[in-house]
Amino acid sequence: MSVHEGVPQQLPLGVSMRDDATFDNFYLSEADPNRQVVALLQSFASGENPEPVIYLWGDAGSGVSHLLQSVCQSAETSGRSFQYLPLADLLAMEPAVILDGLEQLELVCIDDLHLLEGHSEWQTALFHLYNRVKDGGGQLLLGARKSPRGLDIGLADLRSRLQWALVFQLRPLSDSDKVAALRRRSQLRGFDLPEDVAQYILHRAPRDTRALFLCLEQLDRASLMAQRKITIPFVKQVLNI
Repeated sequence: MSVHEGVPQQLPLGVSMRDDATFDNFYLSEADPNRQVVALLQSFASGENPEPVIYLWGDAGSGVSHLLQSVCQSAETSGRSFQYLPLADLLAMEPAVILDGLEQLELVCIDDLHLLEGHSEWQTALFHLYNRVKDGGGQLLLGARKSPRGLDIGLADLRSRLQWALVFQLRPLSDSDKVAALRRRSQLRGFDLPEDVAQYILHRAPRDTRALFLCLEQLDRASLMAQRKITIPFVKQVLNI
């Protein structure tokens, strides 16, 4: 991950991004309401869109984390300095250790913002980072499972800052789109997933897309090891569903 000199080198500890979290890997149907959001995030990642703060939210498995990481991967390709911070992995640490100096970067992406609820020290630290990044001409991308107004944030100043952001909600995929997304992801991984197998997985595994893609990864590894095609009996055996 790209950083400027002066940013504490301990920042990236324990933070990683999925290699497959790219814009190309994010499934969009022909009439997908998320298309406009993804296009805007692509221009935001490259620096073409000067919007200072974007707030992206959606249910678990809707693709918020995927898109935040896609923005970072695209920013890296564009040569921009950035940092991806998933609060789920960092809340146990002192916020100053994580956030101090990030205003030196061109782009800061903070995920899992809903986890700030009940963490007053983190709320205060994020409020000050928000101001420093904006004052320094940087950009913030924030991800959460709740809208800004739906967050139970005790710090009123931070609540108001979050509500000033450009806010987008990711719309969930329909069941037919989830089947299509599974089949497309399997093609990107180099194998074919028959439609009846994809339907079987959808109706028996956890239904959010992140869980479905994790099932697909597990099946891919198992089929390579066993040298078997992915069929319904094989899915039953591997996933126990």
